[in-house]
Amino acid sequence: MEARQFVTFFVGNEVFAVPMAPVREIIRVPDVVRVPLSPPSLEGLANLRGLVLPVVSLRRLFRFPDRTHDDATRALVIDFGAPAGFVVDRVASVITVELDQIESATAIQATIDSDLLLGVIKNVSGHEMVMILDFAQLIKNEFASLAREQTKAGAATSEQARETAKGSDGSSDELQLVSFVVAGQEYAIAIERVQEIVQVPEQIIHVPKAAAHVIGVMTLRQRLLPLVSLRRMFNLPAEALGEHNRIVVISLSSGGDQLAVGVITDTVNEVLRVSSSLVDTMPALLARDADIAEITDICRLNDGKRLVSIISAEKMFAHSAFREAAAVVSELQEGSEAVVTDKTEGQGLVGEDEQMVVFRLMKEEFGVPIDSVQEIVRVPDQLAHVPKAPEFIEGVINLRGAVLPVVDQRRRFGLPSQDRNDRQRIMVFTINGVRTGFIVDSVTEVLKIPRQAIEDAPNLSEETAKLIRRVANLQKQKRMILLLDVDQLLESGEVTALEIAALH
Repeated sequence: MEARQFVTFFVGNEVFAVPMAPVREIIRVPDVVRVPLSPPSLEGLANLRGLVLPVVSLRRLFRFPDRTHDDATRALVIDFGAPAGFVVDRVASVITVELDQIESATAIQATIDSDLLLGVIKNVSGHEMVMILDFAQLIKNEFASLAREQTKAGAATSEQARETAKGSDGSSDELQLVSFVVAGQEYAIAIERVQEIVQVPEQIIHVPKAAAHVIGVMTLRQRLLPLVSLRRMFNLPAEALGEHNRIVVISLSSGGDQLAVGVITDTVNEVLRVSSSLVDTMPALLARDADIAEITDICRLNDGKRLVSIISAEKMFAHSAFREAAAVVSELQEGSEAVVTDKTEGQGLVGEDEQMVVFRLMKEEFGVPIDSVQEIVRVPDQLAHVPKAPEFIEGVINLRGAVLPVVDQRRRFGLPSQDRNDRQRIMVFTINGVRTGFIVDSVTEVLKIPRQAIEDAPNLSEETAKLIRRVANLQKQKRMILLLDVDQLLESGEVTALEIAALH
């Protein structure tokens, strides 16, 4: 008599079985990244040894009450061509069953829809009845897109639309700047010079006999990055580095070579798009001062109440601090080439990276291509609310004389709302020709992500498949960043509603 093996498990008081063949492994429930607008049964996405794994709660899928995971809770990793983890209360055992012990599911009345059952095993391992779940059908019912092969159709169209949006809104008389604060003063540098913005690492390699303003070097994706303190460079009081500090990685050119230097700031403020009419050349009297020779222009914002000093990357590199920082790296490279050799062929090369602006909503991290971000501004104290506007529109603001409709991104994703705070920012995008602001919890960094770390996101639903096409799986950092397609943040009807709101 032919026999089959099954894994048995509990969900609530019910006992179920799954054929052994599609079970890849049984694991503790991993940490997950929650995906907005996904089916309620999806707990989130997890990193399973480099694999982006959807994790599904069988309790939610069966409409059972939620319960906190405990030491017995497990995830069954089941592979029907698209691996997924299914959370169960506990795994019972592996059983061997003769075929004549399996009966059809159509003849029983069970808690679970019989369409999701392959059959029933009677009188086995002390259980009167064990239901055999049809996981292939379950995936098809709940995650239709996951059951189909993923397609990249429309990606080129999306990229083309993004480029069109950039071109239609771009203006030759505008500057796009990254602003940051040093000792209470706001500075800015051209965004095209900024490679990325990262947090201060736990370990900085201090170099003996280096100049005082050269803090040391850090490793950034298997490459050495010299670090310069702007406080020390500008002869300002020193301050211990903390979580608020950020490193702005600036791209510099010297004799045909492309160099990068990390500039330590107190905080990074925002991305500014500024009309050239608001920018004045540094007064000649001040420009003669060697200590501030790197500051070439002054930007006047908020009717002159907010002054931002614009730093020239070229003149900054002429400063001795940067020449000495570059020399430090050259010496270290000559002394130990192994330190800066890439372990993976091509890893870390500029052409192999994608530059993303990373922001947070609740605990999750999201990324958007840096070229899709028009600017990033603070949330004003008050927004003008538009009567009879759709619920997702928070209001409108006056952004340099233009009316900008603003969407609460939490509400758009169906997440709990939160009170306004100083960390929140408005990210401005152009979607189908309409400039729109989205309120996010915080903008954390500009990050260069190696393309090897980016993969297609599992197709969990039609809505999430359009919005979140890709995932950045940064294993070493234990981070997973959901990469959004900006063009899909709003549907066509919503874009029309925003156009109407902007007219009020």
